[in-house]
Amino acid sequence: MMIFVVLILVMVPQLKCKSKCKISNPLPSFHKYYVSGELTIGGIISQAHILSNTFSFENCPSQDVFDDVVILSQNYQHILAMAFAVKEINENPEILPNITLGFHIYNSHFSASWTYLASMDLLSTRGRFIPNYKCDIQDKLAAVIGGPNSDVCLHMATMLCMYKIPQFTYGSAPVMNNKTQAVFFQRMFPNEIHQYEGIIQLLLHFKWTWIGVICHDDENAERFVQNVLPRFSQHGICFAFIERFLKLSFSAENPNRINEQFESYERVVKNTARVLVIYGETETLIMLRMLLRMSEIDESPQKEIGKVWVMTGQMDFTSIPFQRIWDIDFMHGSLCFVSQKKELVGLQTFIQMKNPILEKEDGFIKDFWEQVFSCLIPNSTVEKTEESCTGEEKLGTLPGSVFEMSTTAHSYSIYNAIYAVAHALHVMHTSKLNHRAMTDERRQELLNLQPWQLLKVLRSISFNNSAGEGLSFDQNGELVTGFDIINWVTFPNQSFLRVKVGRIGAKSLPGKVFTIWDDDIVWPNWFNQSQPISLCNEHCCLGYRKAKKEGMPYCCYDCLPCPAEKISNHTDMDECFQCPEDQYSNSDHDACIPKKISFLSYEEPLGRSLTIFSLSLSFITALVFWTFIKHQDTPIVKANNRDLTYILLISLLLCFLCTFLFIGQPQKVLCLFRQTAFGVIFSVAVSCVLAKTILVVLAFMSTKPGSKMKKWVGKQLAITIVVSCSFIQVTIGTLWLATSPPFPDFVMNATVEEIIFQCNEGSAAMFFCVLGFLGLLSIVSFTVAFLARKLPDSFNEAKFITFSMLVFCSVWLTFVPSYLSTKGKFMVAVEIFSIIASSAGLLFCIFSPKCYIILLKPELNNKGQLIRRKNKSI
Repeated sequence: MMIFVVLILVMVPQLKCKSKCKISNPLPSFHKYYVSGELTIGGIISQAHILSNTFSFENCPSQDVFDDVVILSQNYQHILAMAFAVKEINENPEILPNITLGFHIYNSHFSASWTYLASMDLLSTRGRFIPNYKCDIQDKLAAVIGGPNSDVCLHMATMLCMYKIPQFTYGSAPVMNNKTQAVFFQRMFPNEIHQYEGIIQLLLHFKWTWIGVICHDDENAERFVQNVLPRFSQHGICFAFIERFLKLSFSAENPNRINEQFESYERVVKNTARVLVIYGETETLIMLRMLLRMSEIDESPQKEIGKVWVMTGQMDFTSIPFQRIWDIDFMHGSLCFVSQKKELVGLQTFIQMKNPILEKEDGFIKDFWEQVFSCLIPNSTVEKTEESCTGEEKLGTLPGSVFEMSTTAHSYSIYNAIYAVAHALHVMHTSKLNHRAMTDERRQELLNLQPWQLLKVLRSISFNNSAGEGLSFDQNGELVTGFDIINWVTFPNQSFLRVKVGRIGAKSLPGKVFTIWDDDIVWPNWFNQSQPISLCNEHCCLGYRKAKKEGMPYCCYDCLPCPAEKISNHTDMDECFQCPEDQYSNSDHDACIPKKISFLSYEEPLGRSLTIFSLSLSFITALVFWTFIKHQDTPIVKANNRDLTYILLISLLLCFLCTFLFIGQPQKVLCLFRQTAFGVIFSVAVSCVLAKTILVVLAFMSTKPGSKMKKWVGKQLAITIVVSCSFIQVTIGTLWLATSPPFPDFVMNATVEEIIFQCNEGSAAMFFCVLGFLGLLSIVSFTVAFLARKLPDSFNEAKFITFSMLVFCSVWLTFVPSYLSTKGKFMVAVEIFSIIASSAGLLFCIFSPKCYIILLKPELNNKGQLIRRKNKSI
């Protein structure tokens, strides 16, 4: 019993037209029948056909009429893969025992009319072209395999789906607008969505965001542009161009269209995009090679195009005979997606055994052999000559650009399609045989097996092929498999290698979906084996941000430096960003540097200098105090209230020492008391000066006859003035600490490179209240002293106090603007300097004249001198 499978594929007729023609033989030129030795019960006769482009004919069904057949030599392996699979199945007793599998092959000639013709022939009785009339009991059609172009499958589906015949596509799957037609398709080509996602992952992996797209000018390409390319844009990939080329045709084209195609090709070559995604099918490379050839003939100076081609899995390397001598270096370094495949054991041996002289049933081998070996096969009408084929030629000696010996992806898909049909038929056959002894009616039922019954089994079939790969289909009839990423490596002898450099696994299968081995990739020679860069412009370096170019795609941009205090630490950043508060931007604006914590420390020169000045003046103050203690009984010490002098010297000593509350790392206790301590101590000092000035005035007024001021002159008044003034300052300080006490604080943004660690005063108003009260005391003291500066007295301090308070007021008046205009440790340094300067002014202006007399002019330090000076004054 015999079962047939049909193959419809694509081959090309020679460019030689006839004026008239008629269909002389619509049957395929390559048909083979394998007949078993005996028939058994339950035997099924069926047929599997492949629609292809290998049809040999004398005449043609359209106006574009050609003479002799020209075979696409690379597609001849598709035919041999089918014959090899059928041969293996028929020789395997475990699959379809006592049933023979046969096949027919049809050529679609890139033509819808030829595909329709072949489809209708399948629905006719063998040898009689009467569609819808078929009475072959021993010639049952099981399935049809179509490809590699999607058009072949789409056109044959129009006829065959009405009869519910299972159909396989081994190339790209057509888009079925009719959902009913899609039900009868089994796809040996993986889901194209996975391929497009893989291309996106490949582009992103190599950071190719500026690409060109080449596709045919047909409906499939339009769907690709409208539905698929937006996904690329969603991942940040934009297009330098989208060029459409005419599909391959063997009718006379308008010369203007040819010129347009060449102009499009020139735009592709000269564009800055280094990566081209090519969407096409079998004939795409034929057309592209023609354009490449035209560019070589043209006098254009640009010969090296410097492009990386990324080709979809629907394409395969094909060429027509006159392209055989053309260079294939353009393919070197290209990346191609192909459906995953394994090498078929025994296929190369099967191919090597082919001999055109011995083969009688192969209707293609004669034309194929003559074309690839450039010889003539002798027959009864052709005598042997030097140009005759010997039959000893070996296909393995042909370069890969003419014929490949290794299994191609399309051949592997055809092989698996044949096995899928065989295993499905085997399941159906064995299920029937498992029943009890069958009657003649049952046997007739098996002979009347309908093709649609096979479809249900095909959807659930699962098996291992001879290469050891497990195969199964999903609920949509798609083969559960993925894609391999192939790197083309060409050689000067027109041969090439397909090197597997990655894979895209099916999402339904476990494991990593996208894998790439960068080190295994060979890049085009133009790039000198360095990874190509395909960008609209150079990357924006660190420290720069992208700025959109008006009128250009978003992949094209200018690079602008980051503004002050912002950085970009990655290439091609959309925006610069602010550093954290505790960091600042470096000069290149590409990194954040931790800020230094800044405070007035003893280790730095400024802190060290202020410390030395403070200690020195403290020591001087102590010496003065010791001098006054030592000479406490002398008139100059007793004059103007000795106790006030001691209190003033002690307060000045404390003023110098309180500067140490401001130097060093701020701490909670120090911050809490340093300003209040400063205010109270200075209030005591200034109140002492005020008291001494008032006492001078009162002492002079008490010397007048009948003056009642004498009772006010004494220690009690001085102590009252000092205590009262100090109490007011203590009260202000207490309110300050109670309401808004100072505390240690980090000021992040006061300066660019530093974090200021300082004492936050808590309340600026209270701080200036302390200063304001000190200012009030100093102004009063200055005023009183200024009025009393000319009073007659040998030891009148008023004029010295006047000068000292002038210095004191000058220091603190300049302190306020200086303090407000500085930050951080310099603000603290200004306050320390003001403390030291004002204290030193009081110390030197008041006590230096007295020390001069005590130490250097002791003869003036006596009571007689005091009386004599008074008399002179009177």
